[in-house]
This record gives sequence, C-alpha cells and structure tokens, in this order.
Amino acid sequence: MGNVLGPAAPRAPRRGEPLGSPGSFDELHRQCKEVFPQQMEGVKLIVTKTLSSHFQVTHTVHMSTLGPSSYHFNATFVGDRQLGPTEAFPTLVGDMDNSGSLNAQVLHLVAERIRTKAVFQTHQAKFVTWQFDGEYRGDDCTATLTLGNPDLLGESVILVAHFLQSVTSRLVLGGEMVYHRRPGEEGAILTLAGKYTALKWVATLNVGYGGAHASYYHRANEQVQVGVELEANTRLQDTTFAFGYQLNLPQANMVFRGERGAVPAPGTPGAGRALTPSPPPGLLDSNWSVGGVLEKKLPPLPVTLALGAFLNHWKNRFHCGFSVIVG
Repeated sequence: MGNVLGPAAPRAPRRGEPLGSPGSFDELHRQCKEVFPQQMEGVKLIVTKTLSSHFQVTHTVHMSTLGPSSYHFNATFVGDRQLGPTEAFPTLVGDMDNSGSLNAQVLHLVAERIRTKAVFQTHQAKFVTWQFDGEYRGDDCTATLTLGNPDLLGESVILVAHFLQSVTSRLVLGGEMVYHRRPGEEGAILTLAGKYTALKWVATLNVGYGGAHASYYHRANEQVQVGVELEANTRLQDTTFAFGYQLNLPQANMVFRGERGAVPAPGTPGAGRALTPSPPPGLLDSNWSVGGVLEKKLPPLPVTLALGAFLNHWKNRFHCGFSVIVG
C-alpha cells in the first residue's frame, strides 16, 4: 500500500553524533515515486502464502486484454540476520513465468557495513542480464559499485559507481559515474545528485550530461501526499512532467493514488510516446493524461482489491485493470 506517513521528520544531530546514513542512490526519488499509481490493465489475481518465518511463495495470474496472458511463480527466502523492519539477510528471490523466463536476486551481508547483491535474468533459455553489486554503508555515507553484463571474451562491460554523503542532518550530496565499454565504443557519464529533507517535504535533483531529473514530495497531513516529477533527456531532446497524489482513508481501509501527466504536443521531440508509469511523460502546454488506482482492504479477510483506470488523450486510448491480492 506504500508509505502512508512519508519520511520521518529529521532531527538535528547532537555534537559528535553521526549525521545518519543517506541510504541508497537508487532510492533518492523513492518518496515521490510511491505517490504515483502503478499502471494496471486486465485482471490480475495475486495469492501469497507464507510457509514459514523464512519462506514465502506467490502465485500471480494476469489475464491481459492488450497482450498475452501470463502466470508467474515467485519464491522468497529470508534469513535470520535482521538489520531493520525491511532488511534481512541473506535474501533469495526467484520469479519464473509460464514461458520459462527467470528473474533471480541474491542479497547477502558480507560484513556489518558491506552488502552484496547478484541479479540474474533470462529470457527462456538465454541469459539476458547478470549483475553484481557491492555496497558500503558508513555512519554518514554510502558507496556502491555495480558490475553489469561483464563479457571478457567480447570485451564489453558496464560499471556504475555511486557515492552519497550526508552533509547535514537534512542535506545529502553525491554523484553517479556510469562507464560502458564494448567493441568500437567506450564512454562515461557523470551525474551529480542532491537531496534535501525537511519536516514535511523532500526535494531531490539529479543533473548530468544526459539530462536532469527533479522530484518534489510533500506530505500535507497523514491522509494527503503529493508528488511532482520533472525529467529532461538531452540525448532524446525530450522533457517529461507529472503530478501525482495519494489519499489515505484509514477508517475505510482505502488508499487512492492519482496522477496527471501529459504527452508531448505535435511537432515536439518525442511526440506520440505512450504514457509510462515512471515517469509519466508530458509537457505543461500539451494534452494531459490522467489515471488513478483505488485500493481497498477487506478485514478481517487477508484480501485487498485494487481498481485502476488510465486515459491517454494524445493516443485516444483508455484502459483499466482490476486486481485481487490474497495474503
């Protein structure tokens, strides 16, 4: 159901006390992204069964109206090393669909401050992605190194380095370096990042050679949250914009997430690109697209119903979805 209350209010550190870990680079825009609804289409049934305190399986059946229907089987194993309410090591996650494609992740805590992750993805019998991550989390900094699709024979590799530093209890600064190499091509892209966390709002900005990504999250109260995203891509000469909001009604066990985005107007770069959930494309002076998802829990049953609808004015396309989540 997402984060209801949003980020906790930061506290000014006492003298000699660490500023606090800035978290992962991939989570800089997390608060804003959680406000936006996920795209829904067709009918989906998700059944989750907890077999023990360490093992859980999930069955997902998706009946689609736009593409082929699918079935996914997901298995998750969680170890005994608990670092937080959402962090436990080792963690093994595997997801396989009805075509035989596999997506697997392994997370392990090598030392108190060092986390490792391995990701493997196949399309039927062919390997598509293999990725290895190493992350160091200090008292006030985070450093990550990612090795993607290494091929010694083909002399191709992707290296991604992240670093974040807590400058104050509210301000985090850092950057990302992406290096890629393959036969006949080699290059690197540097991106600088900053995040400021106030009592009720969070502002994040990534700026680099490839463009910029800015987001603003605001928690009005315990029921209302809003988020705004703006992304500019210099390579595609495309700018995207979206506004999202979340309404939480705890007395009714309901959560509503809505978004208002737009698609590029005719004659602008990227015109006609379909609406995507993250980030929804758009310009301030173009044709708007709207969508929303309503989630309803049915206590005491472990059942959640979700109904979503999305309208793309530029494509003149409307689609909706319905999900039943058990467990």
